[in-house]
Amino acid sequence: MTPLEKIQSMKMPFADLKGVTFVEATMDRVVARMLVRPDLCTTRNTIHGGAVMALADSVGAAATVVNLPADANGTTTIESKTNFIGGAKEGMTVIATATPVHRGRRTQVWQTRLETEDGKLIAVVTQTQLVL
Repeated sequence: MTPLEKIQSMKMPFADLKGVTFVEATMDRVVARMLVRPDLCTTRNTIHGGAVMALADSVGAAATVVNLPADANGTTTIESKTNFIGGAKEGMTVIATATPVHRGRRTQVWQTRLETEDGKLIAVVTQTQLVL
């Protein structure tokens, strides 16, 4: 099973609820897309910060899963930091790309860049995942 097939076969109900679609996955990079829908927005039809953070969390967690040691029982986020740079309007698609910062025995750290389809940076999220 490829890393993308592994991610696509996982049950991720909250990612499904947000409309997250995983489009690329290797051990070193996971990419997902999410349409900015009205229910993911704050005022002025702009994506809510919580939706940005939740997208990044889903992508970072998926990246960790494809990098888990064989004896691991899963992963959970233990820390996340978001730098908000810009916004995305309703109807736009946000692309989230996670790359590794650290992959250790007990923790993994992933940085996720969130951009619009035309390359406008929305946020940079760094999260630490505990290997269970």
